Amino acid sequence: MATTFDQGAAAPRGPRLNEPNPLPARLLFLAVLAGGFAYAVLSVLSDARGAGQVLAPVVLMFLLGALLIALGFEFVNGFHDTANAVATVIYTHSMPAQVAVVWSGVFNLIGVLCSSGAVAYSIITLLPVELILNVGSSAGFAMIFALLLAAVLWNLGTWYVGLPNSSSHALIGSILGVGVANQLIAGGLGGTSGVEWGQAQKVLLSLFVSPMVGFIGAALLLRLLMLTVRSPRLYRAPVGEAPPPWPIRALLVFTCTAVSFFHGSNDGQKGMGLIMLILIGCAPTAYALNRTLEPAKTPGLILQADAATRAFGAHGDGVRPSLAIARQQLEAALKIKDAARPEVFAAASTVTAQIADQLRVHGSLGSVPAAGIAPLRRDMYLVLDTAKLALKAPAATTNFSGPEHDAIKQFQGGLEASTRFIPLWVKIAVAIALGLGTMVGWKRIVVTVGERIGKTHLTYAMGASAELMAAATILLADVFGQPVSTTHVLSSGVAGASVANGAGLQRRTIANMALAWLLTLPATIVLAGGLYWAFLSIAEAMGTA
Repeated sequence: MATTFDQGAAAPRGPRLNEPNPLPARLLFLAVLAGGFAYAVLSVLSDARGAGQVLAPVVLMFLLGALLIALGFEFVNGFHDTANAVATVIYTHSMPAQVAVVWSGVFNLIGVLCSSGAVAYSIITLLPVELILNVGSSAGFAMIFALLLAAVLWNLGTWYVGLPNSSSHALIGSILGVGVANQLIAGGLGGTSGVEWGQAQKVLLSLFVSPMVGFIGAALLLRLLMLTVRSPRLYRAPVGEAPPPWPIRALLVFTCTAVSFFHGSNDGQKGMGLIMLILIGCAPTAYALNRTLEPAKTPGLILQADAATRAFGAHGDGVRPSLAIARQQLEAALKIKDAARPEVFAAASTVTAQIADQLRVHGSLGSVPAAGIAPLRRDMYLVLDTAKLALKAPAATTNFSGPEHDAIKQFQGGLEASTRFIPLWVKIAVAIALGLGTMVGWKRIVVTVGERIGKTHLTYAMGASAELMAAATILLADVFGQPVSTTHVLSSGVAGASVANGAGLQRRTIANMALAWLLTLPATIVLAGGLYWAFLSIAEAMGTA
């Protein structure tokens, strides 16, 4: 059907990947890149000034460095992952290479701007509760720099050798490494000092299952096309450099656009979550609470808090602990992952009542003074995580009546809106970094996907099947707020389509990709854990010097 790469027959002519970029385009690229970072810095300074916080020079230095690395992670993510989205349109001659990467970059940018933020906080919840609550401490800064550097270093290493490695795997492995290291340093297993393994299992399952969905789905989709669409040209390799007929070309451009958009909407959120941790640690007055929440919504939040206070209190055996003791009890409950007890319900009632009182006194989150922000945010996180544990417990249906369950659930939503938010400028900065990253460094991965997975040149139907399946899988992950790897989903889709096309796979490339897939988590866990320990040791040494 199609000419194999390793046979003696002449292979179809490959795309032009080395066309030089004109000087005006390169200057514009650099100007937008520098402007995006300057916009992020000015936005931080403006928000801090508006909240009445003056950033000390040392804090500002940490903030700028962390922002640069976080946006750098998204930039690397752009040219590492998004090359998968453009490989099919480039190798089917549906779009010239330079046009394709710009097109993909624009739709990555749009995808980031349209994202919900759910994936951002599903990533953050993997981190130890202890570090999230104390993100402005030396341990918090060590955490941020360790996981970011580990993910960037692994991504750059695999890109250099041309392997379609997953940025999602690299980031999640780095987060797990920090959590495990913090757990070992704390001297205990589990609890608030370690990884949130319940959330980690969901994320890892999503990352594990999605490539299989891509492989099987693309193979089945291609076989379905073969049965229903009888156009031989769909299943043959492109001839020369001629583009495909316009209906096929439109389909391939559409699938490239969809994968790019959904890649931005999913992967872009990972950088957003990390940037929010950085901002909360360096400028808590401006970012620890959602100061943009409309004051008109505060009375509703107070009513939710009052209803949750009564719901928790009704199952607290009539006990009313002091605020200090209640906070300690909630922390202890989170440490052992057991919140379905009367003493915990009593503690949750006390802390929830304190939240309601603070909201009544100040009138809105934007009016909370600097000294009150950290304790209020801590209380909100304690109650939020306790509520999640309590409602998930097997005895939740017997502990709470229907109205009580609804009251706690509604207050949980109010707490999330108060503490889990993404400023517009963060979305714009990440969108620029990811979009521009798409436009550089893409050639290595494009060649791997286009030439080194299957034994035949990529056909129109193979490219469309792989990308349609990848777009659908990423969209489904967005709906459920789970991260997936665009790299693994689309690469496995190309592999599935190659098998369904009867061509087979190039064993060496598949073996290398599988090796990268297997090594990413343990390698980044060790790398991030080692960096976290080193940074924490340096911070402690400087503190005692």
